[in-house]
Amino acid sequence: MRVLSIQSAVAYGHVGNSAAVFPLQRIGVEVMPVYTVNFSNHTGYGAWGGPMISPEDVSAVIAGIEDRGAFPTIDVVLSGYQGGEGIADVILDAVAKVKAANPDAVYACDPVMGNARSGCFVAPAIPILLRERVVPAADIITPNQFELGFLTETDPTDLASTLASVDAARAMGPRTVLVTSVERPERPAGTIEMLAVDDAGAWIVRTPHIPMKANGSGDVTAALFTAHYRSTGSAADALARTTSSVFDLLTRTHESGERELQLIESQEAYAHPRMQFAVEQVR
Repeated sequence: MRVLSIQSAVAYGHVGNSAAVFPLQRIGVEVMPVYTVNFSNHTGYGAWGGPMISPEDVSAVIAGIEDRGAFPTIDVVLSGYQGGEGIADVILDAVAKVKAANPDAVYACDPVMGNARSGCFVAPAIPILLRERVVPAADIITPNQFELGFLTETDPTDLASTLASVDAARAMGPRTVLVTSVERPERPAGTIEMLAVDDAGAWIVRTPHIPMKANGSGDVTAALFTAHYRSTGSAADALARTTSSVFDLLTRTHESGERELQLIESQEAYAHPRMQFAVEQVR
């Protein structure tokens, strides 16, 4: 499998491509990372160095990959946080060209906008852009519960309303939806869930909630789920594998006392997931 991953990059820590590439490589996926920023660290620190890469320069890198004849070999285009409006055009152009060269290729979009605790943390134009142009072009999307509600202009809370929101998202274009950070009121205390839905059904998985903020964990989740789903065609299997790997990554990070993901130290969790959580079909 070959993935064209168009995301940010940092030298210190792990977000964007700096979070997604290594786990994908560890499970045997060939990744071609294209950077949209090249920062010293993620912006949550409040200070950082390095450039945001212009859409023209990002496009030039992708054009160079196309010139090498790589587009027919690409199975997945993956995108995450979009820092500026211009990057969307570059990504959508790349998706169209890759799909023209390989009609079996898919586009997986992590529509990063914010979360229930912090609200939206992107530029005001980005959520509208994602809703109106980017998500409709995607085959797979991986929003958290908050982002799902914004995309569909709904209020997902319990399982029924979250499934209804997923149906609204699927009606926009993507056939496969992974919802992260599902916090329905009927779940047991101290737990958190993920929900995966495709044409074959809907599945949910529950894990203990790890009390920490982990920048980059969503990028790892989107990358692993997309790769496993593309490889197996099973949303349930991809959900189980991804949940196992990410839970062990977050557990190791929490126990380390470090702020940044212990991405390299957790590599066995990607290569050999323990499959310790049961996946329940809910539709």
